[in-house]
Amino acid sequence: MLVSDRILEFYQSLAPPTKLPKKVETMNPYQSQDGWEATTQFYQKYYADNNARQMLFGINPGRFGGGITGVPFTDPLLLEEVCEIPNPFNKRAELSSRFIYEMIDNYGGPKAFYDKFYITGMSPLGYIMDGKNLNYYDLKDWQQIFEKDIVRWIKDQLTFNIDTSVAYSIGQGQNLKLLKQLNDKHQFFEDIVPVPHPRWVMQYRLKRKQEFIDEYLQKLG
Repeated sequence: MLVSDRILEFYQSLAPPTKLPKKVETMNPYQSQDGWEATTQFYQKYYADNNARQMLFGINPGRFGGGITGVPFTDPLLLEEVCEIPNPFNKRAELSSRFIYEMIDNYGGPKAFYDKFYITGMSPLGYIMDGKNLNYYDLKDWQQIFEKDIVRWIKDQLTFNIDTSVAYSIGQGQNLKLLKQLNDKHQFFEDIVPVPHPRWVMQYRLKRKQEFIDEYLQKLG
């Protein structure tokens, strides 16, 4: 099986944690026809090989990016304009996606980047509460709700010919803390390296954006 086949099989199998509160809505673009078509085209374009890749872990998809397109940190606009995958979604730009794709452009473009890296989320599914994006760790008792599923999701994705010498945490707060905690327990990776979260850069450190892009490039090698 190609890496793309394994990824698509994984995404089709996804279901939210069974202990998720009823007030939380799950975004699963892999269950919609348009989301699944966009996801399939993306992974068949960039992952139809058996390359070894390193993983970058975001938090969970948002409602204007991966929660629609099925591709982490990729809004409908960039999916069409940069990845050249037409889609029917509202072409609304999303801050984190803009940063990631500027970084990818600096790296050498989507093909060069995705040949070596695989981006996911600690939760590959997104969540909404009260009409707003919800980070998995913002829920009370989130560790009881999510930990078992996160461990299983990581193990499943390690079958994608992942280079386990290092993994990257996109975000240096709670996401990094959990990834390190789980890695200490399960020994998924030899090292965990943090990089700044794109939304933090775009909202609070925009004038220093290139500095943070350069930090990504330096750490990713």
